[in-house]
Amino acid sequence: MVHPEVEGEIAFDAPNSGRPCSTWYKVVGDLSDSTHPPLITLHGGPGGGHEYLTSMTDLLDQYGMPVVFYDQIGCGRSTHLRDRMKDDSFWNFDLFIAELDNLIDHLQLRDRGFYLLGQSWGGMLAGMFAARRPRGLIKLVICGSPASFPLFVEGGKRLRAALPDEVRKVLEDGDRTGELETPEYERASAFFYKRHVCQIDPMPEPVQRAFANLKDDPTAYNTMQGPSEIVVDGNLKDWDGSKEAEKINVDTLLLNGRYDEVTELCVEPWFRSIPRIKWVVFENSSHMSHWEERDRFMQLVGTFLTSY
Repeated sequence: MVHPEVEGEIAFDAPNSGRPCSTWYKVVGDLSDSTHPPLITLHGGPGGGHEYLTSMTDLLDQYGMPVVFYDQIGCGRSTHLRDRMKDDSFWNFDLFIAELDNLIDHLQLRDRGFYLLGQSWGGMLAGMFAARRPRGLIKLVICGSPASFPLFVEGGKRLRAALPDEVRKVLEDGDRTGELETPEYERASAFFYKRHVCQIDPMPEPVQRAFANLKDDPTAYNTMQGPSEIVVDGNLKDWDGSKEAEKINVDTLLLNGRYDEVTELCVEPWFRSIPRIKWVVFENSSHMSHWEERDRFMQLVGTFLTSY
């Protein structure tokens, strides 16, 4: 189905950036259509870019809600700041929340209202944004997102312990030596990703694009997460959002996959902390349930957002 699309760039006064910045965005559907509020999507990484979330346009086809995509600062078609590698004072939640606030104000969505869906890092960002009780937020969807990075790391250790011995040994050796770009380590990482990140082989092109974005500019990712999904040494390594999540005051849908790298161990604190929440696990998915079980994902999310 063909829908109207609008692309643009928004000037963004990124705190302490020392330069003009901008956020690239795309709206699929008509924001002037009053049938349903729009859905704003928050991609993962940080630095993964919007492309791998483009399956969310199914929600426009099936439920009539416009969908807003954007590339967070530091990736894609938004401003890059490669000179800020390992600058913990710059790459933080406040930066990305300010950018999201700026997008919402530019699109004039405060009075109309909007839904918010965040996947992976984007769900962490969405949760912390919702905890500030922003005007206009109607409902929240958190997909494959840890509520605690220490628990994410612990869950990852358990997943790795269950890998074939030869794969596990290569990953452990690489983590110990810091040699993460050898062919052996890359093959072992690919094995882990196929089991726990996306089980579709080959990965859909938009999902591959997320990895390409991270490779092109790993500044935010390396600073906040670390050099890989397996090695976590960035400024998020001690982050726990469960106390803040208690402040979320909108209905929330929590999703993850049975084989997700974001294990139930680190997802559960969302469920325990957010007052009005429903949790669904996709039994045949890893981290990309919006591709791996696309039809069921859209049905669950669409029904949740449009039911009152």
